[in-house]
Amino acid sequence: MFLETIGSLLHHCSKTKAFRSGLSLHAAIFKAGMLADVILSNHVLNMYAKCRRINFARQVFDEMSERNLVSWSAMISGYDQAGVPLLALDLFSQMHLAPNEYIFSSVITACSNLMLLGEGRQIHAQSFKYGYTFVSFVSNSLISMYMKCGHSGDAMSVFSEALEPNAVSYNAIITGFIENQQPEKGFQVFKHMHQEGLVPDRFTFVGLLRNCADSNALHRGMVLHCQTIKLRLDSTTFIGNVIMTMYSKFSLMEEVEKVFKLVQEKDAISWNTFIAACYHCENHEKSLRAFGEMLYHMRPDDFTFATALSASAALASILHGKQIHAHLIRTGLNRDVEVDNALTNMYAKCGSIAYAYNVFNRMPHQNLVSWNTIIAAFANHGLGSRALEHFEQLRADGLEPDCVTFVGLLMACNHSGMVDEGLVVFDRMQETYGIAPDIEHISCLIDMLGRVGRLNEAEDYMRRYAFGEDAVVLGSLLSACRLHGDVVMGERLAKQLLKHEAGSTSPFVLLSNLYASDEMWDGVAEARKKMKGSGLKKEAGYSMVQVKGGFEKFTVGDFSHSRIDDMLDALTALALQGDGISFHLNLTTT
Repeated sequence: MFLETIGSLLHHCSKTKAFRSGLSLHAAIFKAGMLADVILSNHVLNMYAKCRRINFARQVFDEMSERNLVSWSAMISGYDQAGVPLLALDLFSQMHLAPNEYIFSSVITACSNLMLLGEGRQIHAQSFKYGYTFVSFVSNSLISMYMKCGHSGDAMSVFSEALEPNAVSYNAIITGFIENQQPEKGFQVFKHMHQEGLVPDRFTFVGLLRNCADSNALHRGMVLHCQTIKLRLDSTTFIGNVIMTMYSKFSLMEEVEKVFKLVQEKDAISWNTFIAACYHCENHEKSLRAFGEMLYHMRPDDFTFATALSASAALASILHGKQIHAHLIRTGLNRDVEVDNALTNMYAKCGSIAYAYNVFNRMPHQNLVSWNTIIAAFANHGLGSRALEHFEQLRADGLEPDCVTFVGLLMACNHSGMVDEGLVVFDRMQETYGIAPDIEHISCLIDMLGRVGRLNEAEDYMRRYAFGEDAVVLGSLLSACRLHGDVVMGERLAKQLLKHEAGSTSPFVLLSNLYASDEMWDGVAEARKKMKGSGLKKEAGYSMVQVKGGFEKFTVGDFSHSRIDDMLDALTALALQGDGISFHLNLTTT
């Protein structure tokens, strides 16, 4: 009776992962000299394995005077569940007993995690020999193993031979097809699952919904969302998070918000998904509000901080950025390098290059993103020489630059008027590092040459690369033509630009400005007339002003603000009080 009671208590500790209680029971068993009992030793071993104290479990296993099949099964499955599949396979190879279905399932999963197809096939043959391939969890493990190794045909063979495929079997096949870039087959199996009368669960929907996000299949994703609502799965954390991610990919912020509100037990992933969705949809103010609300519910993680800092950078809100930085310092969290990178970027985007450099210098570890961030920061502040110096330091640290590094360097040379150095950087990128120029590199190069009036040289580079017909590149050179008064080249580029940007006002506006700079007023009128005739309207410019922690948007020509009268009165008062400064206010609210 006493042995049964101790065994029952240890089993409870295993289920609840009550390590300290289990440890006390182990001590009591040891003191009473009962460890020789194989059943009690198995309970102790299993308790340590389930509590992820795998070294303690192995010590118990090694010290057992007698081991039965349960001992081997508990230790092998313990290794597999603890994330050390190689040790599970090593122990399996030492077995002299005939394995049971639990051992086969564990070692097949271990092969799957290590993607050992050859060993997996051998174990499949053994399980068939012992008659366990028809056990559902063994066949499910085999399906997952073959899918993970990219052999979907073998996985389907196992599936078709299963006596009674259950929801787990279907989930393994569906997820496998999705992961092996065969989504249509996954959806066919999903349809067959319905026809067989099996009810999909949360694991069924996860892979399918993720595929909808990745393949731009919004309608299909919405249909799946409706099915999760019918099954009352949409409000679960697991499914809700995936649905939010899907809608955020399509920038459907209202749908994301609806799903977020319905999720009953929001975890850190739920909050992070919502905050990241707001950022992705360029609703940065809402992203920061959500971050503030999250602080009342749970502790943010590194991903949360990095996203919130990126939102602060997008708004150029140093107030919010400094508050987040202060929170990081106050909580004393050991932050990830990506958080420090986001901090560096935030200060740089908010115009505080000294703070940005201070954060960069204090980082315990700098990766390539860190160096790219500080190089881009120097570039945007017109500190070209500092950017080039840090490029040399990057190389001295043994890091290999990537395409982003060279975008930053070309921007730095562009903003600092270091044209010859920029051309050297462009050549070095290709010849020394074998990096083919992308659209960003060509845009920087054309803009850099255009700014200093080297228009023919810029056009030569434009013709040399496939990106020369890109609207951004053409627009950049057209702007340079306006700056330097080259009407002939400008007209030619404007015609090219109109072919590629038929739905945009940019070519008309740039051409009109080009004519105006040369006082060709007939040309200005003609360009404006063509724009009007096209039915296109120039998007109104706007400014965001931070007021008491919030943001106010002011759009050109829009006088609908609730306090417009107060603002006009304030502007009039400032104009009247200006000492030696004259203002001409031509404002109307009509």
